[in-house]
Amino acid sequence: MYIRRDFENLFAKTIRSRKVLIVYGSRQTGKTTVIERILEDQDIQDAGVVILDGDVKAHRDMLSYESMTPERARSIIGTAKTLFIDEAQKILDIGITLKIIHDKIKNLRIVATGSSSFELSEEVGEPLTGRMASYVLPPLSFTELAAATSNATEISALPTRLRLGSYPEIAVSVTEADAIENLGQLCESYLFKDVLKWQNVKHSEMLSKLLRALALQIGNEVSYKEVGDIVGIDNETVQSYVERLEKAFVLFRLPAFSRNLRNELKKSRKIYFCDVGVRNAVLGNFLPLDCRDDTGHLFENYLICERMKNNNVKRKDVMPYFWRTMVPGDGEVDYIEVSANGGIAAYEFKWNPAKATKARPSKRFSTAYPDAQWHSISTNNYAAFVSGEI
Repeated sequence: MYIRRDFENLFAKTIRSRKVLIVYGSRQTGKTTVIERILEDQDIQDAGVVILDGDVKAHRDMLSYESMTPERARSIIGTAKTLFIDEAQKILDIGITLKIIHDKIKNLRIVATGSSSFELSEEVGEPLTGRMASYVLPPLSFTELAAATSNATEISALPTRLRLGSYPEIAVSVTEADAIENLGQLCESYLFKDVLKWQNVKHSEMLSKLLRALALQIGNEVSYKEVGDIVGIDNETVQSYVERLEKAFVLFRLPAFSRNLRNELKKSRKIYFCDVGVRNAVLGNFLPLDCRDDTGHLFENYLICERMKNNNVKRKDVMPYFWRTMVPGDGEVDYIEVSANGGIAAYEFKWNPAKATKARPSKRFSTAYPDAQWHSISTNNYAAFVSGEI
């Protein structure tokens, strides 16, 4: 079953422009599939398509920048008007190669996909400055899944999403047992592969301990030193691994918002997983929600992920934060968005709708930011939040 991605129209428009389209994203989010579907359009097919794969050594050698000349580029492309390079991060100095091809072969559409932003972005960033448009394709979003069925159907699937996540293969699994098995294979075989390749890292056991420690702290402020003490490594190493996991689309950091108050947290951060199913797989915990004590944190992680997916596809110019002061009892705000014009929208997340109706911003926050919009999000209205309507 193919579920249409919200990015498809944007990708198709970019492919038909003169910019090189770069699509990042973790493994198994469907990058190759969505590009191949767009390239099936009759006008693109009629003009000719060349597809190369960075996993294939012959293709890597073919695209080597050391031997790339305008003549060689033309011999590879022939009369085709579209070039698609999958797993482009595997090709050394692919950015220079793409620049040569882009500059020397006029009216050629170029698409490149990669699962490692820390490899591909560094390779293409400077050489293709002003020549490319880049996007991150995440796991399936609420709006994409709802469009494939209905809003009501996807809302009823919330408990499943909080346990198993939204990766395409997982979301369309026939049985829950299949989904759990696929999720385990996804984590073991794909998601952490890029991190373990980093500087020939062999300590998979240490990485596993680190991920477990971080998985147990979603929704809480994270101290690199405390995590390091648990895992048995120094805080600088923890930070470097977190950065690597973020660039591999496994985790993301949410910084603290600070503007007006001296005692506001400034350098703290929360760490969430890009998919809650992956987080549960790290812990080996797929228990039903009524048998867990982390449902509220899972809900919070899910909501922030979905909101950021929606903001990304709509290209909203907002910065995400959380808010808290160093003073006990001052309250906190789970999620804040600051728009380009300085507007602040604050959100409190409550799994229980009854508690959500009673939630109010702390007096200190309201005093410091009187113009901030305040919203309480629960299972009653979360669909509007993740869809960008609130």
